[in-house]
Formats: sequence, C-alpha cells, structure tokens
Amino acid sequence: MLQDTPSFLAYWRNARSRTVRVLEALGPEDLEWAPTPGAFTFGDLFRHLAGLERFMYAENVQGRPSAHPGHGVDLASGLDGVRAYLDACHAEAMAIFGALTDADLLAPCVNPAGVQMATWKWLRAMAEHEAHHRGQLYLMASQRGRPVAPLFGLTEEQLAAASKAKS
Repeated sequence: MLQDTPSFLAYWRNARSRTVRVLEALGPEDLEWAPTPGAFTFGDLFRHLAGLERFMYAENVQGRPSAHPGHGVDLASGLDGVRAYLDACHAEAMAIFGALTDADLLAPCVNPAGVQMATWKWLRAMAEHEAHHRGQLYLMASQRGRPVAPLFGLTEEQLAAASKAKS
C-alpha cells in the first residue's frame, strides 16, 4: 500500500524521471517512428502517458470521469513540444495528487471501467501502467540504437561483473 501522500509523490516523481530518460535519448527523427506499422510511436507513447496521468488518473482520484484526450500528434509535436506536454500534464497531476490527504488514499475512486477501488490502488495501477510502457520505450530505443541510462545505475553486464567480483 502507498503509505502516505508525500512518499507517493516522491516515488512517482522518481518513476517518471526514469521514463523521461528515454525521451532525452531520442533524436527528432525518432519521435514518430514505430517498430511496426500501426504500432505506437515514441511520441504516441509519451503523449499517452502524459494524457492518462493528467486526464484519467488525476481526474478519477478527484471523483471525476476520465477526460483522456488520446495520444495524437495534434496534442504535441516535436521533441520540445512532447516534452512540454509531458511536463505540463505531470505538473498538473502532481498538484492534484499532492492535494490528496492520507485518508483520501484509502477512500474509493471509480476507474473508467466503472470499478470502484481504493485510491492508492488506482495510483499503483498508474505506476504499473507507466512501467509497462517504459519497457516498450527502452526496447524501442534499443531498436533505434539509442542508448538510455540504466534504470537503477548498472547495466546487466556491470551487475554480473560486480556479482562475480564479490563471490
């Protein structure tokens, strides 16, 4: 369970910063590239994450219905535009999440499917959703030859070497 609002905000800020590393590694020619025809592009994924955080999750925790605007290029284009949209949606959502009391985290909210659940569980679902798409983004960056900083400081090879040195 998410214990309190300040710890959730710190956790979420860090989680989002790990996702943003991919955006920072991209070139302009990468933004609207998709791994297969019809798949989400990098831009689609970042617009999707931004819009859902602000217009679905943040709306739902306030007792409002989802107002998700989609993920189209009409929302933000170019690396700078997508970054600005991501940052603006995140800042607005963080202000909403920051207004939640610890009691609010325990109170129910209703998701777009009409399912009622504790607000902290809905926020946990947001984090899981972000992690799912972060994995896609890292894989796509790899396919484009764009190195992205390791999630937690070490690459798999560095971890293996450090593990062997200590055994």
